[in-house]
Amino acid sequence: MTVRKLEKSEWGQFFNDLSKGLKDAQAQVEIASLKLGDQVQVNWLPLFGIVYDQKDDICEIALKGLDHLIHRPREVNVEEEAGKLFSVEIIDGDNYHQIVKLKEPVGAPVKSS
Repeated sequence: MTVRKLEKSEWGQFFNDLSKGLKDAQAQVEIASLKLGDQVQVNWLPLFGIVYDQKDDICEIALKGLDHLIHRPREVNVEEEAGKLFSVEIIDGDNYHQIVKLKEPVGAPVKSS
């Protein structure tokens, strides 16, 4: 599997394209940090989408019954293989790693040139 770091200029379009292809996707959200250790925040809920709001500098992970907000994201990494997306890691300004794991991989948005 390949881990690819997205440039900040790619975030909005990547998440928009990803969200369009999430039909029936389920996700688990984990939070990892030196302060908290590793914690599962959400176990396998329907994932509606991920959005990056550049104006407010916030990522929103929209799941059934929960909107998880990530303030001041500074890095986004995606885990892909053979055109499929397995997970998205968003690291915030406090160095918390928020990892969205997909129960079943989905088609990865194509990197724009």
